[in-house]
Amino acid sequence: MPQQIHAREGWNRKGQRLGAALFCSTAILIAGCQRHDAGIPANPASQSVEVGVKTLAPQRIVMTAELSGRLSSLKVSDVRPQIGGIVQKRFFVEGSDVKAGQVLYQIDPATYQATYDQARGTLAKAEATLASAKTKADRYAQLVKINAVSAQDNDDAIAAVREDEADVIADRASLESARINLGYTRITAPISGRIGASSVTEGALVTSEQTTALATIQAYDEMYLDVTRSSADWLRLRKAFASGRLKRSGTGAAVQLVMEDGTQYAHAGVLQFSGITVDATTGSVTVRMVFPNPDGELLPGMFVRAQLDEGENTNALLVPQLAVTRASDGSASVWVVDATGHAKQVAVHADSAYADQWIVTSGLQAGDRVIVSGLQKVQAGVAVHVAADSATAAAAASAAKS
Repeated sequence: MPQQIHAREGWNRKGQRLGAALFCSTAILIAGCQRHDAGIPANPASQSVEVGVKTLAPQRIVMTAELSGRLSSLKVSDVRPQIGGIVQKRFFVEGSDVKAGQVLYQIDPATYQATYDQARGTLAKAEATLASAKTKADRYAQLVKINAVSAQDNDDAIAAVREDEADVIADRASLESARINLGYTRITAPISGRIGASSVTEGALVTSEQTTALATIQAYDEMYLDVTRSSADWLRLRKAFASGRLKRSGTGAAVQLVMEDGTQYAHAGVLQFSGITVDATTGSVTVRMVFPNPDGELLPGMFVRAQLDEGENTNALLVPQLAVTRASDGSASVWVVDATGHAKQVAVHADSAYADQWIVTSGLQAGDRVIVSGLQKVQAGVAVHVAADSATAAAAASAAKS
């Protein structure tokens, strides 16, 4: 008997523990149902989320492209001797500005002066001989009429005049050549600009065939910038102009320059030309822009960025870049609020950037409300509550300022 009593008491304790567990489970289930009944939704997607939107409206924008490169002088001249000789004197200060025609070096002119003087004497002798021959020919022309001289002698006199005239022409050419060589002993600046270091000093021997320049002059009143653009960009612009989506801006081909420190250069440049040959290696074309440099602020080799006006888009739809989602294949999409107040994902074409926004060319239209904030809570088909419209706020602020 005692053993049966103890066994019965153990079973009673186990039953009590099991009953308590079942009671707790039931209480948890009831509490969950009560919370659900109190308003906690079973499906989170059915809950309305708060978002910010931007209502799209066409805008007028000027498309620009930013291209970088290094400046170069529009005119560069290497000063080289045209004759050989010993340098007697240098007439410039290295690193100074020189004018076109200014004497830079003096080569010993002694031998060239002698050659010039000799050519002058030879020409004078030939001219004297010609004068004598003409006098004789004129006399024979009168005498042959009265048969005082033979016709042969008259013909010989005429031929002598022509031969002496040829000698005079040749001697004049020799004199001119000697004068030019004598002038080359004074080496002058071919262009105006800033001259660099001299590669020779007084006493150096120079020759007309040498490859080393005596000095280099760079004209910096105008500078040019050569940059490259991909042929795909040119094709895109060509199609945009052909379709009428992009128009020539009122500024024409003006180019603005941004300096190395980020400041904008005061003088606008012009697009001088665009290459017509695509580089087979890079797939790009060369574009040259020219900038005035009246204050000497631009220097050869300076790294700059050029902003080139590409055209004007009068009906651009701009979407903040944060609102555009891109898939792994590069396709773009945005979330919009449809007419029923629900979120909807729309595929768009947005390949061109404008400041911190994308230019959307397809997929959206004016009046669409693009979700720009609260995107982390948005799901397809979820009801949304528009808390703010950035386009409306911007319009109100603009109206308040005016």
